[in-house]
Amino acid sequence: MVIITAGMIGVGKTTLTGLIADHLGTKAFYEPVGDNPVLPLYYSDPKNYGFLLQIYFLNKRFAMIKKALADDNNVLDRSIYEDALFTKENNAEGNISDTELNVYLQLLDNMMTELTELPKKAPDLMVYSETDFDTILYRIKKRGRDYEQFDHNPELESYYYKMWTAYRKWYDEYDASPKMKIDLQQYDLEKPANQQAVLAQIDSELGKIRNPTTV
Repeated sequence: MVIITAGMIGVGKTTLTGLIADHLGTKAFYEPVGDNPVLPLYYSDPKNYGFLLQIYFLNKRFAMIKKALADDNNVLDRSIYEDALFTKENNAEGNISDTELNVYLQLLDNMMTELTELPKKAPDLMVYSETDFDTILYRIKKRGRDYEQFDHNPELESYYYKMWTAYRKWYDEYDASPKMKIDLQQYDLEKPANQQAVLAQIDSELGKIRNPTTV
């Protein structure tokens, strides 16, 4: 089984990815954030580094999904399937030109075509995490990455809100694989009991995928 996790920055997706991987005894592929040399540059000057950031992420996510689909069991922290969401929002914000967006979309289309030639063509399950927007802001502050902080930066906070809103539409339209939604506001993963409750929900959904005729 290949599982991908999706969700807004600060929602708790990376923590969830690790929990799922440990629970299933498989490997977790984490989003390239800590070792991303472009990300701090983007937050300081999005208009000059927007396109470079999206190409950097696209390249990394393409390599991750190819490796994951080639193996037996993996969990991916964010994936190529939601990459265009960020690029389109950067275009709407004026950080990426229409020409750059078209180049990106053509490259993404070529990559997605290559994925269809693999033995496993798509993930088995997409697990989407959500909370309300105030919780997103609280968790971004709490984890303390300097370049993500929005105090005295209303434009960045506005960007977060637009992404939070866009993610809800993205989930509704996602159709690359079976999907499920996890409420990480109700089930705060800092509490062990909530961790077990969330993993039980995922196990139930995986059971439906493995044995569809018994549901």
